[in-house]
Amino acid sequence: MLNGKQAAAAAEQIRFVLDDEVVTLVNPAPTRTILQFLREDLRRTGSKEGCAEGDCGACTVVLGELVARDGTERVQLRAVNACIQFLPTLDGKAIYTVETLKRQDGSLHPVQQALVDTHGSQCGFCTPGFVMSLFALFKNDAAPDRACVADALSGNLCRCTGYRPIFEAADRMYQCGDQRDWLNRPGTLAANTVDADEQALISQLKALRRETDLRVETGDARYFAPSSLAEFATLREQMPDARILAGGTDVGLWVTKQHRELPVLLYIGNVAELKGIDRSDTHFEIGAAASLTDAFAALNGAYPELAELWRRFASMPVRNAGTLGGNIANGSPIGDSMPVLICLGTSVVLRKGALTRELALEDLYLDYQKNAMQPGEFIERIRVPRSRPGWVVRSYKIAKRFDQDISAVCAAFALHLDAGAVAEARIAYGGMAATPRRAAAAEAALAGQPWQEPAARAAMAALDADYTPLSDMRASSGYRMQVAKNALYRLWLETRPDAPLASAQVNVFQLV
Repeated sequence: MLNGKQAAAAAEQIRFVLDDEVVTLVNPAPTRTILQFLREDLRRTGSKEGCAEGDCGACTVVLGELVARDGTERVQLRAVNACIQFLPTLDGKAIYTVETLKRQDGSLHPVQQALVDTHGSQCGFCTPGFVMSLFALFKNDAAPDRACVADALSGNLCRCTGYRPIFEAADRMYQCGDQRDWLNRPGTLAANTVDADEQALISQLKALRRETDLRVETGDARYFAPSSLAEFATLREQMPDARILAGGTDVGLWVTKQHRELPVLLYIGNVAELKGIDRSDTHFEIGAAASLTDAFAALNGAYPELAELWRRFASMPVRNAGTLGGNIANGSPIGDSMPVLICLGTSVVLRKGALTRELALEDLYLDYQKNAMQPGEFIERIRVPRSRPGWVVRSYKIAKRFDQDISAVCAAFALHLDAGAVAEARIAYGGMAATPRRAAAAEAALAGQPWQEPAARAAMAALDADYTPLSDMRASSGYRMQVAKNALYRLWLETRPDAPLASAQVNVFQLV
């Protein structure tokens, strides 16, 4: 065990693995980004800064951390945006950059060689980010289909329009793989067995586990990363004005784009109790620090009709870093998760100190960027009901492109149909008001009515009484109202009793 002086010293350091070596940093600036550290301190300039907001993917790196899978500890490798990840969050993890992939003899990694062979690089600025996204795919999937490749590259933009050869490289990289070392062997993380190289990394990461909570202080800035839920709750109650940091996909932009000072950060990512996803016969219990990737994977199993919404939620690197709890706490009126979660009857468990209370998600939001949480209170977990017999659920994201775009409108519906009539209707929209909000008038127009076109049309007309949407850079008020009504009509077309249309028949992205 560490003595008091040793514990204080250890608490000021962050340690992580880079190129099989442990890197130790003392009191790094809490809001310094990983990208700044890589480029300015290590001169690893392969990672680029294109947007500084997690959109273009030029800065993509791959993080490795320990996770439990089927009772066994495994390494999880996921691509993230280095431009909005704060440096202290690297503590206890492994990081891979494009420079990591070069072999000792100077030859290229299979991903890099595939991009050369298919002429997948043009100006080259975006190429390192594509390499790292493909590397994460290469290690996690031994034979991805085209949809998996598209998802893996959803966070990478190529302004030279080189997507076709990049997709070709994603196929070819598996032909270039070999068994010389772990980085070059494809699909090892999808295997049920742990090979010797992964086991060595597991041992290395285990050695970085903390015996004390991480506390970093640089000048006036402080960063706290407790490892237990009780300690996190205590710190939150003591520091109600501290900014809670989860995946940094929103908070990171406050620093890189708005240049805001964040004097106290309370990092939630080290609290194992908040990263779990538990299942009961009636609910999913999703910890506030569970990633969007993990949360959506769990929900997709119960609600396969929502698969497209989860795929179109931001990009894969953003989903890998961001959390469902953070998205809900942020409460953006154009957040895509809240409308459908409200329709499903989701609730949040709020905690302050040792006390908890449960609140319906729809009651959490009071006004634009205002919620019902008390000072010192935070979201502990999210309770999402499982699918129930007789209910139909749909959610439609209306945006200008399929991948990585902010919604103009996000529509969500849950109808309980009984003997051909609407026994209960739950309708919610994002982008139509200052908060994600239910459509009370439209719901009333459907309640007790036969599920026929006249009822659907009446509910569409009732939306005029529910919302007065704003006009902004993404859409006009009139456009938003029209597509909100159209989404309700699409629900009718897909779920009508006679000759319902398959989603592919009314999905503009599948009709191209």
